Amino acid sequence: MERVIKSGVGWRIGWNPVAPEFTGLVGTEDWAVELTEAEFNEFCRLFNQLADTMKHLSAELMDDEKIACEAESDLLWMEVEGYPCAYNLRFILNTGRGTEGKWVASAVSELLQAIRMLKPSA
Repeated sequence: MERVIKSGVGWRIGWNPVAPEFTGLVGTEDWAVELTEAEFNEFCRLFNQLADTMKHLSAELMDDEKIACEAESDLLWMEVEGYPCAYNLRFILNTGRGTEGKWVASAVSELLQAIRMLKPSA
């Protein structure tokens, strides 16, 4: 696989399998952070897990009810907050670089689709 960068309004994501240390990239138009392969894989896995949780919770919530869900590993912490069909996404790296990022609800579904194209097994 070659280097890939995908972007849309409010999001961008990249993958460079031949980079020496930081193979992944996540961000928006205003910021970006490079991630190691392990961090990138964990970002994708936890985001998919949270998205699936929000999908399953939609049947249990009232239409105007918001919810927040968190997932964490040794590498990062993630949170989704909002409605099951429209939620913000935040993450904090736990690996010592002190990095935090956030995407607004209008960007999250496209970012999730891009991740599922880049890392279908995540």
